[in-house]
Amino acid sequence: MRNALCPMPHALCPMPYAQHQLSNDKTMLVPLTRQKFEQLVPWIASSPQYKYYWGKFSDVLQRLLISVVSAAVLLLIKVLFGLDFGAIIFLLVFVVSLYWFWGPVFWASVRNAKYRNYKYSGFFRGRVLDWWLTEELIGKQETVNNRGELVIVENREKWINLELGDDSGFTAEFKAPLRPYHKAIARGQIAEMLVMSNRADLSTIDQISDIYIRSCNLWVSDYPFLRRDFFNEVSDRLRDDQDRPRRRRRTENNEYEAFDDQDSRPTRRRRRTENPEYDSRDDEDSRSRRRRTEE
Repeated sequence: MRNALCPMPHALCPMPYAQHQLSNDKTMLVPLTRQKFEQLVPWIASSPQYKYYWGKFSDVLQRLLISVVSAAVLLLIKVLFGLDFGAIIFLLVFVVSLYWFWGPVFWASVRNAKYRNYKYSGFFRGRVLDWWLTEELIGKQETVNNRGELVIVENREKWINLELGDDSGFTAEFKAPLRPYHKAIARGQIAEMLVMSNRADLSTIDQISDIYIRSCNLWVSDYPFLRRDFFNEVSDRLRDDQDRPRRRRRTENNEYEAFDDQDSRPTRRRRRTENPEYDSRDDEDSRSRRRRTEE
């Protein structure tokens, strides 16, 4: 994934950890647990990541050529040196001959490990401050023209550049290959992404992930860095937490519930039910009165 953070003297995000929740409910920077971060960034290549490194037909042919050459070299070494490790050599030949198949998994996992090395991460929600298009050099080819002259052909591709920011002054730049659906992006739209740092308070942002534009339901990315299903779950949960109204005091504190229940009960009970001794005396008094009346 190719991206660049805007070089600013205040280290991009100078706010302390406790102030990452901003006054504007549309922008935030919320730290994530390590467990949630590892769910968002897979260790083994996901299906979109495997597809990314699978590449074009020319890339498949290149990996297939590497597989054939590597297997042939191992067999040649065994024959020339007379190595008596038949089972090991056979296993190595089998593994390298399938490099064309497992190569994308390996390279995607290596790339994921680079980002998983960051100790801390956070969920960022900001806005698209600006966007513009550029042409990026993606490769060169050397060919010979009709006159026999060496000609270098540059392969260029249009990329979209996004400038993102929030109310705290945090800004970051991100660029990715231009796609037709990117025409729906406009300034002021809500943008969400994952930020990574080696500082617990996220005071310095070292890396950012691909960008999700919720209003358009589209991703801006070169490499599919995140597990997008998990990312949407995190986004929805944080949005629900912001929109959830305050609950009544009765549901917030169980202690109040106990006091309220006690207050709702009668404060005074009849003496007859409070003390059995009084009950017996009352019975004796009533019997003595009844005798006097009869006499």
